[in-house]
Amino acid sequence: MENTVSCVLYPGEDHARGAPGEGSLPPPPPQDAAAGEGSASLSPSPAQTPCSLRASLCFSSGEESPPQSSATAELDAADSPPSSVVQKQWAASRAGTVSLGERTTPEDPTSPEEPVSQEDPVSPEVPARPKELVCPQNPESQGESATPEERARQEDLAASLDELGEPPPVPPGVGSAHGEPDLVLEVCGCRLRAHKAVLAARSDFFRARASRDVLRVQGVSAEALRLLLADAYGGHMAGVRPDNVAEVVAGARRLQLPGAAQRATEAVGPQLTLDNCYEVLSAAKRQRLAELRDAAYRFMSDRYLEVLREPTVFGRLSGAERDLLLRRRLCTGRPRLLAAALPPVPTGERAGSRPQSPSGDADTRGDAAVYCLASEAGGWHALTRLPEGAAARGCAVCVLYNYLFVAGGVLPAGPDGRARPSDRVFRYNPATDRWAAVSPLRQARSQLQLLALDGYLYAVGGECLLSVERYDPRADRWAAVAPLPRGAFAVAHEAAACNGEIYVSGGSLFYRLLKYDPRRDEWLECPCSRSRERSADMVALDGFLYRFDLGSARGGEEGAAGPGAISVWRYHCLAKQWSPCPARPPPCASGLQSFRCAALDGDIYCVSRTGTWRFMHPRDGEPDGHFDPEPLAGALDVRGVLVPFVLNLPEQPPDPGEQGAA
Repeated sequence: MENTVSCVLYPGEDHARGAPGEGSLPPPPPQDAAAGEGSASLSPSPAQTPCSLRASLCFSSGEESPPQSSATAELDAADSPPSSVVQKQWAASRAGTVSLGERTTPEDPTSPEEPVSQEDPVSPEVPARPKELVCPQNPESQGESATPEERARQEDLAASLDELGEPPPVPPGVGSAHGEPDLVLEVCGCRLRAHKAVLAARSDFFRARASRDVLRVQGVSAEALRLLLADAYGGHMAGVRPDNVAEVVAGARRLQLPGAAQRATEAVGPQLTLDNCYEVLSAAKRQRLAELRDAAYRFMSDRYLEVLREPTVFGRLSGAERDLLLRRRLCTGRPRLLAAALPPVPTGERAGSRPQSPSGDADTRGDAAVYCLASEAGGWHALTRLPEGAAARGCAVCVLYNYLFVAGGVLPAGPDGRARPSDRVFRYNPATDRWAAVSPLRQARSQLQLLALDGYLYAVGGECLLSVERYDPRADRWAAVAPLPRGAFAVAHEAAACNGEIYVSGGSLFYRLLKYDPRRDEWLECPCSRSRERSADMVALDGFLYRFDLGSARGGEEGAAGPGAISVWRYHCLAKQWSPCPARPPPCASGLQSFRCAALDGDIYCVSRTGTWRFMHPRDGEPDGHFDPEPLAGALDVRGVLVPFVLNLPEQPPDPGEQGAA
């Protein structure tokens, strides 16, 4: 009977009697009597480390082995790992010094010289090797002469990578530039192979450990490490989600990859929503990830009103966090002077009347836009257009929490040919460059005044209306408050908020100044100025109300100005006293007819279609103010009126991919 030869991998030291492959074979390890009676398997000594790279191969003749019955052989085969384990172990350590010369390796089970049998005895104590994941290479670097075993091994590795998602992308040429991977990263029972040069060039962590061939990475999950390797090779962060971004950012910080942490934060930004932003913030605070925490705060401040109305988010924030979101909302970006170009209401056209020109609304619709003053360029440029559904004629604009609100106005003529007031309200978010509708007014209004005070919006009066209502942005609801006193005025010409109170002035029938106290919910009468000139606008600044009157043919009264001149009065809100504020008008004062005003950086800007001037109010006890001799900007080719206001605009235009619901 022909003798068979079995191959067993066992740990041992190199013997001096001869190296394997040269004809001298190391003796098998001693067996105890119990093991030699019914089993041909070799059990390693407990002191020896199985599957070391210095393992020896022992070949024993079938004659030297105790005879086995078929039942015993089947039992041993069932209790022992399959012979493929030996092949994988030998493949994992094929870079060692063990060699069999011309003898067929166990990695080639199809060799006719030494077939592999299912009954080959294998030590049951051989531990399973961890999965080995290899960073993919270019096909050019693999070559055309890959053996079937190598291709099978790569398929196994690809299957292992599929368990973690898409493999890390490697840019073209990295295989030929760096050769075979020379670093093994062990993480969570998995192995990923990479190039030392690539990782050392991007991280001080890997640069300090460049001498190691096998590096165990702790504190980083396998999926996070895979994404970080993809970023190290490809320069982009793909596969980051709100549920794993905390792990990726924490891994980037642990492995000293600051660029990867920033890219992961930017990649997850467009995926943040009101449903997951608080969970991302909580994970960032638990792991003390400043970049991710700031990204969550930025998302919330950019959508402050949505967060304000979401109890599952705003209700779980601390008081300090709420203040932080509001400060970021009001201070992020740069304060800029803007103006809404609103089509005029034709003379004699009122809500409920027939418009003089049926096509007038369509003709002026193109001018319903918002423009921004570029001071460095000295001109205006369009920022956004009013949304569809907003009544541009006769509407009111106001800024609250760095949102622009547009309310009321005169709607286009209906089927009966009559114009009607609007109750629609819209808001514009400069952080996302988006418009959105909010709760409509309780009563439709045109020619109204819209003011912001203590976190609320107030819609005051309107054409032939004395009612006043207040908007609560947290509840998204309007509620009625104390109306204007009877006999006040049909249309309020100017209004401003100062020192926690609202001031409204009229000039069509009576020159009166009314004050609304929100704490007492009542209107009070205030002293009015002695000027009887037509007012252009009224604006609040540093505890004063500044009223700009346009000169007429009248004369002889204190503070009156001649035709084309401008007179400025100011009212001390605490002292309750008016006083003239002499001002040197600009050379082209006639160009400021029908202007409107807004306060910015301690100055007052007067905006009209023909030009924009800056008024320097009296400072440090100076009795007089003055206009800048030269206009800040030239004419703006629009029809209608320009209503100026101030918004904080982001330094860079918002990325379309990061725009969310306004």
